[in-house]
Amino acid sequence: MAEFAPQSFQNRRRWFFHGVIMAFSIPGLILAVSFVGFAGLAREAGLTVQQTLFMTAIVWALPAKVVLIGAIMSGATLPAAALAVAFSSVRLMPMVIALLPELRGARTPRWVFYALSHFVAVTSWVLAMERLRSVPPEMRTSCYAGLGSTLILLNMAVVAVTFAVAETLPPMASASLLFLTPMYFLTSLWASSRERAGHFAMAFGMVLGPVFHVLAPGIDLLAGGLIGGTAAYGAHRLLKAGRRT
Repeated sequence: MAEFAPQSFQNRRRWFFHGVIMAFSIPGLILAVSFVGFAGLAREAGLTVQQTLFMTAIVWALPAKVVLIGAIMSGATLPAAALAVAFSSVRLMPMVIALLPELRGARTPRWVFYALSHFVAVTSWVLAMERLRSVPPEMRTSCYAGLGSTLILLNMAVVAVTFAVAETLPPMASASLLFLTPMYFLTSLWASSRERAGHFAMAFGMVLGPVFHVLAPGIDLLAGGLIGGTAAYGAHRLLKAGRRT
């Protein structure tokens, strides 16, 4: 019963708004600017503002939305587009698994984790991993709910405004804004990596990505990720073994 006491509700509301404030940050600003580019891309692909807003709310991670628009522009079938989006979102599963221990409270219902997993993307994940440790464990789900929902609502507003003023936005500027997101992803993931294996994986990926784009353009991301990730794991294990000897 203490879980639903008035004092508990007030605390949860306070920490929810703390998560709302967390969304107004440099990472949140970079993501919002990137959504300007995404909205321009969606408009050029022939999507309506309603369809783009729906994508922003439902297909949360920005790369997945870009993959979906690419599939639409290439004339791919619905099953092929769905499969491409699913594959692009598999990368979020390890992030969800890593975040769950940070969110878990003593009596947190399982359905809460299912609901909050919808908010997991690189920006919300990095902010949560950096700042949730200062939040009481039993209030972390409320805080993360405020963070994730605010990021989604803010970017839905950015999409709506971009569609309204799209005529005045140069296409080159709209496209270039999309590149802010991968640059932010790279720098934030490098800074938040807790083991050297993560640094190895990003370094190998940056080297192997362009190589496989030339040698095997159809499977360049898959090949670069598989080989680079395996090499990073091996290098990390060798480094740890060398320190023990």
